[in-house]
Formats: sequence, C-alpha cells, structure tokens
Amino acid sequence: MQATIDKAGRLVIPKPLRDRVGLQPGPVEVVIDGAALRVEPLAAESLVERGDLLVIPAAGKPIGADVVRALRDGDQR
Repeated sequence: MQATIDKAGRLVIPKPLRDRVGLQPGPVEVVIDGAALRVEPLAAESLVERGDLLVIPAAGKPIGADVVRALRDGDQR
C-alpha cells in the first residue's frame, strides 16, 4: 500500500493499515528498523495481571494471531 510524505514530513498511514494493527489517534513510538521505520502505539503506564504474569497493555485494540501471521507473511514478499 503506498502513501505520500508531504513537504512538512508528515505521513498519513492509510486507514486499512491503521485498522489492521489497531493504531488510534495519539502518541506513537517511531523506531528505525534497518532501512525502514516501525510505528508502534505507546504502551499504557500501568501493568495488568493476567494469570501469573504482569503484562504491559498496548494502546489500541488487541490483534489476534491470524492478523500477526498475515502481517508477517505480507512482509515476506
């Protein structure tokens, strides 16, 4: 999926991609990943107890294994 960076350096992430990974308006972390950029929602500041584990909940909606697999497979092309 293509997008354009404007003269001010802004990149609009297409809605279908935002919906697939659960990105919502608000602050995100942008990280250099090789020759690419990775955009991640910022984690919440509190820990959640799930069973015997403490988990840092991510911002946005949870995604299932099928979405992760599809995203991973899409990057293999």
